[in-house]
Amino acid sequence: MKVIRLREGKERSLLRRHPWVFAGSVEKGKADLGETVRVESHDGRFLAWASFSPSSQIRVRAWSFDEAERIDAGFFQRRIAAAVAMRQRLAIQSNGVRLIHGEADGLPGLIVDRYEDILSVQFLSAGTERWKAQIADALLAETAALGCTRLYERSDSGVRQMEGLEPAKGWLRGGGDTTITLREHSIQLTVDVEEGHKTGYYLDQRENRALFARLVAQFGCQSVLNCYSYTGGFSVSALAGGATEVVSVDSSGPALARANAHVLLNGFDPAHHAALDADVNGTLRQMLKDGRQFDAIVLDPPKFAPSAAHADRASRAYKDINRLGLKLLKPGGLLLTFSCSGGIGAELFHKIVAGAGLDAQVDGYLLQRLEASPDHPTTLCFPEGEYLKGLVILKQG
Repeated sequence: MKVIRLREGKERSLLRRHPWVFAGSVEKGKADLGETVRVESHDGRFLAWASFSPSSQIRVRAWSFDEAERIDAGFFQRRIAAAVAMRQRLAIQSNGVRLIHGEADGLPGLIVDRYEDILSVQFLSAGTERWKAQIADALLAETAALGCTRLYERSDSGVRQMEGLEPAKGWLRGGGDTTITLREHSIQLTVDVEEGHKTGYYLDQRENRALFARLVAQFGCQSVLNCYSYTGGFSVSALAGGATEVVSVDSSGPALARANAHVLLNGFDPAHHAALDADVNGTLRQMLKDGRQFDAIVLDPPKFAPSAAHADRASRAYKDINRLGLKLLKPGGLLLTFSCSGGIGAELFHKIVAGAGLDAQVDGYLLQRLEASPDHPTTLCFPEGEYLKGLVILKQG
């Protein structure tokens, strides 16, 4: 077993059971791509078993902090079984569930979403790539009772490049049609695991979509603007809550076509939904010039800040769209605003939206803070896992 020795004082993160070691913390030692290594402190004390990534700034990702544990096929089977069992206890109201959430489930770099009978999997680290075959076998074995029989790989994220890995996409186990009908709470959405964003869809917003339907009904929102709408999850939720005028704005024509199809799939009147293929920022400015106003607005943009280094530029972008959104809201209107940027923490995001309110000369009641659905957990030892944050704001006036 190859040994990675850390610099003095750099063992603190592993002692706190944080799974990452950065390149600058390594004093000596090297290994092959994804190889399991023994990580030791500067004085030779055992710290963790981990995977090694020679080209990544995250040089070491811990598998286990138990010196007696062995990293083999049985290890992955046990971790996968524990993660699947935890999701079963959550009683998620959907046939689309995140089963493995990387570091939170002790499997850094592994993302697994279930879509009906398909497992859509991302192998995003050198370690998971090295154990891909064993992980795939264990995943199907542990989810057979759930009816999962197929496994599609969606390792086409840019994150793999930082690991020195090429993108990979396609069936690993089984085959056939890649489109399923996703059922969550009271709505249905079609998902293509081959072409959809991420592993196929944004399962992390499941509970927030259901909440939005309830809020639209509670506050009697009739006109709703859904920005960065993708395939219209929040739009369908607004219609489910009783909205009669819903505008979906996105820069993807195919996504908007699917949003229109989702309106019909759920039995809503297509006359109550308009799909606008356009830039969101420009659209918000034009709507403001035109004097448009809405009872509720959703701002769910893509990742503006992939890391803390991009936080300043991202903050300006978030502030601008929230300023425009707050101005477009009717008095007493609802704003659901989100950031999925890991480089923007919850406290900073609140400050950004507060600044947007000041610029818009608008105040509002903060009704609720939002986060990812519970099958996308954050653990005590890995706070970086908390990437999605949101606010529900009721505009004063």
